[in-house]
Amino acid sequence: MSNAFFSDLLTSIAEGGRNLLDRKGWSATDMPTAAVDVLTLCEAVLSGRGEASGAAIAREALNAYARLPDLEKVEFFESLARDFGPNRERLAKAVSAYSQSPDAAAASNLHYCTEPRRQELFRRLNRAPGGTKGLVAMRADFRKFSGVNPELALVDADFTHLFASWFNPGFLVLRHIDWGTPANILEKIIRYEAVHQIRDWDDLRRRIDPKDRRCYAFFHPAMVDEPLIFVEVALTTPMPDNVQALLAADRAHEDAEKARTAVFYSISNCQEGLAGVSFGNFLIKQVVVELRRELPKLDQFVTLSPVPGFMKWLSAGTDPALAGLDPAICAQLTSPEWMDAPEKIESLRRTLEPLAAHYFLKAKTPDGRPVDPVARFHLGNGARLERINWLGDRSAKGLRESASIMVNYLYDLDEIDRNHEEFANRGEIAASSAVRKMAPRGESRSLFSRQGVADSRARLEKLAREL
Repeated sequence: MSNAFFSDLLTSIAEGGRNLLDRKGWSATDMPTAAVDVLTLCEAVLSGRGEASGAAIAREALNAYARLPDLEKVEFFESLARDFGPNRERLAKAVSAYSQSPDAAAASNLHYCTEPRRQELFRRLNRAPGGTKGLVAMRADFRKFSGVNPELALVDADFTHLFASWFNPGFLVLRHIDWGTPANILEKIIRYEAVHQIRDWDDLRRRIDPKDRRCYAFFHPAMVDEPLIFVEVALTTPMPDNVQALLAADRAHEDAEKARTAVFYSISNCQEGLAGVSFGNFLIKQVVVELRRELPKLDQFVTLSPVPGFMKWLSAGTDPALAGLDPAICAQLTSPEWMDAPEKIESLRRTLEPLAAHYFLKAKTPDGRPVDPVARFHLGNGARLERINWLGDRSAKGLRESASIMVNYLYDLDEIDRNHEEFANRGEIAASSAVRKMAPRGESRSLFSRQGVADSRARLEKLAREL
């Protein structure tokens, strides 16, 4: 109710401002159709003083931007990067003042003068009704075009800086998504699911309606009908090792009151415009608090996570551990035929499980972080890599991205902080002894032994001939 009240208040202010503009000859029939016209509106937003007229012009600017064709949007962003930086004259004066008298006041003024005009523009656009949603959509557009011009990174830095404050987890609202949630939000849950596709309404109901299933989402007060991120949870007794059993239409339901394990099996970011603004870790922690309050017997919190980078890493073959691996074999692994032959399944398992353990424990990006993006997320949150699950995801997507492998990350509440600090400060990966034993041993912990590579290569070549 309060959100609706403030939304209506902003709208009435903007409408009042629009009436003022109309009386001054601002015609709605002369709406901007080119980037230069939208930029003129943006300059008017920055130069205006009145709250009502400012909100009205901001709304017109956002609406006009949304109607631009893609090429005009690129021109708009290029102009933001080029012409909406700091005021150079004021900045030069501030630099000179600080060099002559480097005190706190001069430093504060210098900091103020270094701020690009883009940031103030975004703040004022945000005052319009629907301004926050419009800016998130604007950044989603921006991410499509950012590769066109490297200088556009300046614009993205300002988006990210402001969004990190506006979408601070302290402002977000956690909501339980169930079958009674409004249909327009449920439709978005179906559309935004990014890990395990929701096929239809019946499939959605199986995930959120039973007593042993939960779904939670973060919302922002300025975007009350737009989930930002959501997590799907299964309540089980053991730790699951495959997603087929969790999602089966004919599965046996468990007694939620007797469940000991909460399984986070799907986490989906909904807003492309908020990419890079991290609040997923806060979502998990808050959901844990909610679940423990409702079900005190829960004592194990785990994920059943995809491994979206494994096949890409395997196919690239650049890691020394993959020396001699035929890339053609990787293409054959994406075909489901081998899952009908038990001997091929076991042969692949003996080969790929050690490779997967190496992938998680030793494969790194140039900046020293784990290659897998999901691993970076959970390990960075303080989770422990608990188990590698062979045939965890037999879907076409699971084969294509991870050769069917899934993993469990364990959120041990007593170890989360220590694991996070070790990972953040030293790059240490928390992993169970079972996973570490699975990794190949050799002359170097970071590489396979020559014999190990030869054995793996021989098995894969034999398998390729059989396939």
